Amino acid sequence: VKMVPLEQLHLSHVLQAVSALESIVLRSFGPEGGQVLFTRDTGQVMVSRSGKRILTALHLDHPLARMVVRCVWKHSTITGDGSKTFVLLLASLLRIIHATATKDPHMFQPHNSTEASEAATARHLADRLLEFALTELDKLIVLNVLPHGFRVSLENFTAKTQHDLSCQTLLVSFFRTRLGYAYCDFFRNLFCELLSHWKVKDDRPSFSMQFLNNSFLALHTQVSGVPVSCSRLIEGQVIHRDFATPCPQVRKQPLKAVVFNGYLQPKLLTTGDVLELRCGDKVTEDRGIVHFSSWTEKSVESIIATLQSFGVSVLLCALKQSSAVLAAATQAGMCLVECVSEEEISLFTQLSGVTPISDCRRIHPEHIATLTFCKPLLLGAHRYVHLDFHDCEERLKVKPCSLVICAPSEGQADQHACAFQDAFRMLLTALEPVRKTQTALEETIPSKKCTSLHADNISNGTACRVHLHQKCVTETGCVISAGGTFEFLLHHALHQYGHSCSVSVNTSAVVPVSQLLEKALLSVPRQIYSHNLKHFLQAQTRNGNMSLKLLDLGLESVSCKYQLVLAVLQCLTNLLRINMVLRTHAVLHTESHDSLNAHSFMIPMSH
Repeated sequence: VKMVPLEQLHLSHVLQAVSALESIVLRSFGPEGGQVLFTRDTGQVMVSRSGKRILTALHLDHPLARMVVRCVWKHSTITGDGSKTFVLLLASLLRIIHATATKDPHMFQPHNSTEASEAATARHLADRLLEFALTELDKLIVLNVLPHGFRVSLENFTAKTQHDLSCQTLLVSFFRTRLGYAYCDFFRNLFCELLSHWKVKDDRPSFSMQFLNNSFLALHTQVSGVPVSCSRLIEGQVIHRDFATPCPQVRKQPLKAVVFNGYLQPKLLTTGDVLELRCGDKVTEDRGIVHFSSWTEKSVESIIATLQSFGVSVLLCALKQSSAVLAAATQAGMCLVECVSEEEISLFTQLSGVTPISDCRRIHPEHIATLTFCKPLLLGAHRYVHLDFHDCEERLKVKPCSLVICAPSEGQADQHACAFQDAFRMLLTALEPVRKTQTALEETIPSKKCTSLHADNISNGTACRVHLHQKCVTETGCVISAGGTFEFLLHHALHQYGHSCSVSVNTSAVVPVSQLLEKALLSVPRQIYSHNLKHFLQAQTRNGNMSLKLLDLGLESVSCKYQLVLAVLQCLTNLLRINMVLRTHAVLHTESHDSLNAHSFMIPMSH
């Protein structure tokens, strides 16, 4: 029997795999970064600056690289941002850990071989880094980063005051990193307009953003072959299907609609049924196929008549209907739309307040929705169903509208749509506080453990409790100037933390893990200013006075940055726990993210 090949993984292999991904994302990183062009096997060309789209478009053979891409994809799906910074910070941490483990491989526990000792040291450092971040990092951010930022208001996205313009600056910065300078202002305005339409009165902004994020697939329509400037909002909902029956003339009075999740005509045979064939005298008149077919047609006529008695003129069906149903609906002058997606039916039922039905003989008034109109809508080369709800603004306190995203090519339209949804995810993450419980905020920590960026801000005898109450962390929407400001401030905070630890504790035999993260953080601003190292030195040495002119660099969320660091350290820990790769010859049947490790099984390292 042929043995399955096993590949022993070393620390250098992990570093090589991540460095290869880093070299790809660096081409589009930072304000001077360009777009990456991909040519698929089908000949389709994709141009993108999105780190998640670039990484997931790669055909990766090494399982470690696929594992990293999966971690990036998961993080970006939650926060909507930070894919390229994720890879950059991960690669920097691996280099520093590799250098530390190579310099002193027997730092913690001796092993039989040098490579085993290096792997054990690297794994131990990664575990301590993650433990440190989960227990101390949020406190350092509260004390040393938040005082240099400010809180943006998410209450009114259309306000023209300086306070509310900060939120729009945050959006412009986000769209600029995804779509470039040309359309960042345009999509910022369109995004704010969409939020103002869907903002529920007397409710939190996060509620509207969460609803839009969950329903985004049904709320937006991509149109290719049209200039980007044609992107707009249209009232009501767009069903991405065409009418299966001729659409009659638009009526003046409100229309009534019903949603079906089954077949209107009983099917002759379903899965598992047995067809009994008889001949001659054994065939009875009430059990023949002809009789059954006639009965189903009469059943359809009865259903249509019942719907007419309720005044229903629009039928939305989740399944494809038979020709008999289409003929009966056409004869009755009803608009029928079939194969409506689950997401669109869910949105329709939420906005209309009705529930889908499967048995038309049990229809009740609560199953009937009232529409202002239902008509065809031509967008690009496709025709869709366009409808609006009669009393939605009074009932739900919102003005429903749909987003139309236009672009010259299909790939660009998809890129713009992804950036739009990621903006919702980014804002939802920005609304999360760094610390979630007030009890944790009131914890008294000796001042030597939380030295501020500027020594004159906090006296040596002052406890952290006073400073924490001065800067309320439970306030959401904390942002800071972009351009590496977060990394610079946290780098300095970690430096002060490591210095205080070295003074109070004998660390001659142990590497302070805060120093590892401290060094790695500088890799982000170093790449941002790689085209002008003079600016890097100026930014690194500038004082903490956050003047308004720094808004020109843009803004970024502190919560997003905090979640990014935690996600990178979690990925680092998982990577360094892998000891071997077991390669198989399984065929990859799908391109989904769930099949990223279909070709290889990675064996964790035993403790």
